[in-house]
Amino acid sequence: MTQIVPVILCGGSGTRLWPRSRAVKPKPFLPLIGDSTLFEATLGRCPPDADFAPAIVVTGAAHLTHVEDQLAAAPDARVIVEPAAKNTAAAIALAALRVPKDAIMLVCPSDHHIADRDAFIAAARAAASLAEEGWLVSFGIEARTAETGYGYLKRGEAIGKTGYRVDQFVEKPDRERAQGFLDAGIYAWNGGIFAFRARDFLAELEAHRPAILDAVQRSVERGVEDNHRFYPEPEAFAEVQSESVDYAVMENTSRAAMVPADMGWSDIGNWQSLHEARARDADGNVAIGRVELVDCRNVLVDSDGPRVSVIGLENVMVVVDGDEVLVTTAAGAQLVGKLSGAVNQ
Repeated sequence: MTQIVPVILCGGSGTRLWPRSRAVKPKPFLPLIGDSTLFEATLGRCPPDADFAPAIVVTGAAHLTHVEDQLAAAPDARVIVEPAAKNTAAAIALAALRVPKDAIMLVCPSDHHIADRDAFIAAARAAASLAEEGWLVSFGIEARTAETGYGYLKRGEAIGKTGYRVDQFVEKPDRERAQGFLDAGIYAWNGGIFAFRARDFLAELEAHRPAILDAVQRSVERGVEDNHRFYPEPEAFAEVQSESVDYAVMENTSRAAMVPADMGWSDIGNWQSLHEARARDADGNVAIGRVELVDCRNVLVDSDGPRVSVIGLENVMVVVDGDEVLVTTAAGAQLVGKLSGAVNQ
C-alpha cells in the first residue's frame, strides 16, 4: 500500500476551553491529557514508518512558533503557513497541491484525543485502501451517546470488508433526533478525519468549488519556500471563500465513504468532553492541582495555582488559570466560548 501522508490541521483558538485555552496558546498546544500536548499526540500517532510518510502541518503565522517548538516527534515534517484562516477546504487544498497527485492524504485535526492508537492505525489503513480505489473517506466514530454537538454520518451499503458508502451527512441534531440516530444503529459521529488521494480531492474541489481551487492554486504557484516551511502568496489566498471541507466537498461528492472507528475519540470540544476523556475516580471526579473534594460527584477542578475546595456538588466544573476563574455546570460547558473573557482573550 502507498505510504499515507498525514496532514495535520493546526488552527482555531479553542474558546470553549477558556480560560486554559487562549488565542496566544490554544488547546492543540496544551497538555490537557497526559504529558504530551494534543498536537504532539497527533504527530505521535503518525510517526514516519512503513505506514506513514513525514507529516505536513498546515497552520497560521500566529501558531507557527508553537508548532515548531513541538515538532520533536516529527523532525522531518513540513509546515505550510497559511496567510489567513480560510477554513478546512482551503487548508487541505494547500496540502494537496504540495504532495504527489497519487499521494494518500490522512487529514487530522491537531486538537482531538484518541485513546486507542492501534485502532486508529487500523482505521487509517482501511481508509487508505478505500482511498486508493478513488473514495473520499471519513472516519465514522462509533456513537455511544446521543450527542447534539457532533455531525453524523448515515451508513450506506458495504464497500468490501472495511467500509461503507455514506448515505447522508447530517448536521448537529437536537436531542430527540440524536437519540433516534443512536437507536437506529446506522449512524456514526463525523470526527473530521478524512483520507483521500490528492488528485481525487482536487478534482472534487474543482467540480464543486472551482473558485476556491483557483485562488489556492495561484497562491501556491506564487508561494515561497524557506527550508521546511512553505508560504503561499497572500494576495491570491485572500480571495479564497472560507468554507469547511464537509460543505465544499464531502457533502457533494458521489464517492463519499466511511470506515467505522472505535478508538476512544473525543474532540475535546469543551470542559465536559475533557472531563469525560480524563481518568476519573470512583465518583466521576477529576482533580488537577491543589484540590480537595468532599462528597462530590462528576466534578472537575483544574487549578494551576490556588487551592480549590469543593463540597457537596454534582456536575460542576471549576477552572483556575492565573487570575481567571471559571465555574460552570456540565450543561453550561457548551456556552463557555460565548463569555466575554473567552471572546476577547
